[in-house]
Amino acid sequence: MKPSHRRAAFLAAVAVTTAAFPTASAVASAPRSEPARPLTILLSNDDGYGAPGIKAVFDKLTAAGHDVTIVAPATNQSGASVKRTIDEGAQLTAKKVADKVWSVDGTPADSVMFGLGHVLAGQKVDLVVSGTNFGQNIGSIVNNSGTVGAAVTAIEFGMPAIAVSTEIDFENPRNTIANMPATGDFVARLVAQLQRTARGGPLLPKYAGLNVNYPTRPGLASPTGITLTQQTREALFSVAYKSNGGDSYTLEAAFNETEGEAKSDLAALIQGKVSITPIDADWTAAPVTYATTAARLAGLR
Repeated sequence: MKPSHRRAAFLAAVAVTTAAFPTASAVASAPRSEPARPLTILLSNDDGYGAPGIKAVFDKLTAAGHDVTIVAPATNQSGASVKRTIDEGAQLTAKKVADKVWSVDGTPADSVMFGLGHVLAGQKVDLVVSGTNFGQNIGSIVNNSGTVGAAVTAIEFGMPAIAVSTEIDFENPRNTIANMPATGDFVARLVAQLQRTARGGPLLPKYAGLNVNYPTRPGLASPTGITLTQQTREALFSVAYKSNGGDSYTLEAAFNETEGEAKSDLAALIQGKVSITPIDADWTAAPVTYATTAARLAGLR
């Protein structure tokens, strides 16, 4: 299948899934049903195996009946993106710290690779989930995110994957942690929806994943909706470097006041909606950009 056709099919499939997604009120009023079958899920993150976000998702997915195993970094690896240990003969330290919980002295990508290649080797893994992260992963932040990097690593291995993040409340960061169980509830509902619409097949199109951002609203109110989004192209922050004298500099970051383009992940969060952005591990440019670039390079020898 051509890249443009594959991308179109991917977006169409996920759009159908999202369009059919039940609202929180509908789920609350409808009788609960057990999953079609328990899934084998590898759960990772970039905040560390003991972070509150990964525990919240573990608890909710386990309560939904799934077989969940945590394989996550020993320490905070935020910003690690898809960095991984690939040198032949390299040593990796990993330890089983509790039943269903492994700590890896490495990056989120290392953790996913170790989880698939050792902890769950020989088993049929149905899904890889990464998060929930402390703070949103939207726009250009996605390129650096270890949370998304873990999901992308799984996608590279042909696994369906979901990266999930809980929007940070800058005025009261404790609200972000308090909102993580609700994020976990949403992840469980999302997985159940994917099971229903998969009809026994793969949970997502091949080489596909989802980047989910859950809003933290005033008073921890429920989201105003769920929407399929694209990454914002707007600059989310700017950086400057203050000289401390000699060769030392202090990085100063400032977040930009912007609302994001229509249908962007940023706009969705500002509107209090859950943002779901389809992702894959293919960095090929969109068809229009690809064609324009090809035309400009025509005749190059």
